[in-house]
Amino acid sequence: MNAYFDNSASTKVSEKAIDIMLKTMREDYANTSAKHIKGVEAEKYIKDASETIAKTLKVKKNEIIFTSGGTESNNMAIIGTAMAKQRLGKHIIISGIEHPAVYMPATFLSQEGFELTVLPVDKDGRVDLEVLKESIREDTVLVSVMYVNNEIGAIEPINEISKIIKSRNANTLFHVDAIQAYTKFRINPKTQGIDMLSASAHKFHGPKGVGFLYVDGNVKINPIIFGGGHQRGMRSGTLNTTGIAGMAVAAKEAYDEFEKRVEKIKSLKYYLMDELEKIDGAVLNTGRGENFAPQIISVSFEDIRAEVLLHALEDRGIYVSSGSACSSNHPGISGTLKAVGVREDLLDATIRISLSELNNMEEAKYCIENLRELLPLLRKFVRK
Repeated sequence: MNAYFDNSASTKVSEKAIDIMLKTMREDYANTSAKHIKGVEAEKYIKDASETIAKTLKVKKNEIIFTSGGTESNNMAIIGTAMAKQRLGKHIIISGIEHPAVYMPATFLSQEGFELTVLPVDKDGRVDLEVLKESIREDTVLVSVMYVNNEIGAIEPINEISKIIKSRNANTLFHVDAIQAYTKFRINPKTQGIDMLSASAHKFHGPKGVGFLYVDGNVKINPIIFGGGHQRGMRSGTLNTTGIAGMAVAAKEAYDEFEKRVEKIKSLKYYLMDELEKIDGAVLNTGRGENFAPQIISVSFEDIRAEVLLHALEDRGIYVSSGSACSSNHPGISGTLKAVGVREDLLDATIRISLSELNNMEEAKYCIENLRELLPLLRKFVRK
C-alpha cells in the first residue's frame, strides 16, 4: 500500500484540471496576447480563470494577478508594497513563523534600508496581538502574516490582526500568505480586511508553477517583473494559459465540495491524532479545534531522528515530511518549532503529516500500524 501524507508540500493534480490543461496544449495553444482568433480563444481561459478565482474570494476579477506560484506572489506583495510606499515609511512587520518566501524578501528589504520587526508567537504559534499593537507606527507600510502555518498548522487570528492594523494606522497594508489556507477555509478578503493575499495551485490539486496574488482594487503596489506590460502592467510575461486554466478548475472543484472535503480531512486528522497520542514517546505539536488547520499534524518522537523515521516510513510506502518540505532538502532546525517552544531534544525528531481529501481511513490505519512497529526498532539504533 502507498499512503501519501505530504499534501502540504504538493498535491496530486485533479483529473478535471489535467483535462483542461491538455486541451490548452493540444488545441488552444496560442499566445493570449495575439490579435488573431486563436489568441482570443486562448485569452478566454484567462478571463474565465479570473472570474472563477475571484468568485471563490468574493472579489473582483481585475483584482487577481496570476503569478508563477506562492513565492512570487509573496515577493510581489512585500517588495512591491515597499517600493510603492517607501515615501510614507520604511517599517515592515512579519510574524516569527513565516515561510522563507515571506521572511527572505523582508530580510532583503531590511538590507536595503527598511526596518523589520518580527512578532513573537505563543505556544500554539499564534501572533502576540499586544506586541503587534505596540509595533505598528506612523511609518509602518506593511504587515505580513500567514493564514495557516505550513509546519504545525496554526491558524493566525487574521480578522483581529486586520482590525488592529487599521485602527493603529489606516495607511498600513495587510498581506496574508494563504498558501496553506486557500481551499481549506472560506476566505473573504473584503470583510476580513485583507489587502493582498497569496495562493499557489499545487497545494489544492492544481499544477505546479502557477499561483495568484489578490490585490485590492484600492491598493497600489509596484511591479517587480518588467517587460511587455501584461496583466495591466503589474506582472509582465507571457501568460501560462495551461497552468492558469488548471488552477481555476482545481479551485472551483475544491470550493464546490468544500464542506464534504474539509469534514473528511478533519475526521482523518482527529483519528491520527487520537492514535498518535497512544504511541509511547509521541508529542503532538498540533492542537485541535478552531485554532488549527484541518490538514496538518506536527508530531515529535522521543529518541528518534526525523530523517531516519522519514526514510523508514518511505520504505513502507508512507510519505511524510520532516518539517517543511519547501526547505527540507537543506538540513537545519525549524525556526517555527523553536518559536513555539518545542523541546530542544525534539527539534530534530519531528515529522509533518499533511492530508487531502484523497487520503482515506485505510491509509491512516496503515500509517499508525507502521509507526508502532518501526519506532521501537529505530530506537535501538539511536546513540544516547
